[in-house]
Amino acid sequence: MSEQSPYEQGTTHFGFRDVDAREKQKLVAEVFTSVAGKYDLMNDLMSLGIHRAWKRYFVGTAQVKRGDRVLDLAGGTGDIAALLKPRVGSEGSIVLGDINNGMLSVGRDRMIDRGLVEGFEYVQCNAEALPFPDNSFNLVTIAFGLRNVTDKNAALREMQRVLKPGGQARVLEFSEVKLDWFKPIYDFHSFKVLPKLGKLFANDSDSYQYLAESIRKHPPQEQLKAMMGEAGFARATYKNLSAGIVAIHTGYKV
Repeated sequence: MSEQSPYEQGTTHFGFRDVDAREKQKLVAEVFTSVAGKYDLMNDLMSLGIHRAWKRYFVGTAQVKRGDRVLDLAGGTGDIAALLKPRVGSEGSIVLGDINNGMLSVGRDRMIDRGLVEGFEYVQCNAEALPFPDNSFNLVTIAFGLRNVTDKNAALREMQRVLKPGGQARVLEFSEVKLDWFKPIYDFHSFKVLPKLGKLFANDSDSYQYLAESIRKHPPQEQLKAMMGEAGFARATYKNLSAGIVAIHTGYKV
């Protein structure tokens, strides 16, 4: 008999710690409630500012057109939604979904400050059980959020379910670095520098330690591609950016 996986035993990972699967959602919520007001700073510290270029490329190469309806999961601060808005135009609409109310509130305020009001909807929701009918969206995106989901397979199945036939799903996430010479430098930044910066700028080293650990526990490129296929996506592919620091995974609903 094969050994049960940690998730089947009722445990999962929270960074490098094994925790009760039912507790992970609460623990992740505490992290993002803590960093919500400093989210842009968090991404700048984690990516040395390059996350802005990654997001522009992510949106710029998405399959989306005027009039489309888009769901942006883990979309709390609105970065992806703001970039998508010119592409869907006034005829289109964007739903920002996030499990964390603090993140969603920060995102709503920032979007209003940018003058982006019409065509947006904000929904507090769990990616593992989306409150939308089948075949609702032309595009579903999730940027830097999938690694924090407890049951990633369930979230991928839900993304596939709510897509319209012919629709596209896109995942932007930290992934596995491919350059051997760069790995020790990246590890040093992640585990030695980042928590200290978190303590210095946000008075919160623990959350930043977790975020660095969560990247290492996230499925690498080929594994996530296979998971998307198992969730029902056709033509699952990925593209590495910055030597695999992040990857964009894409799949379609047929």
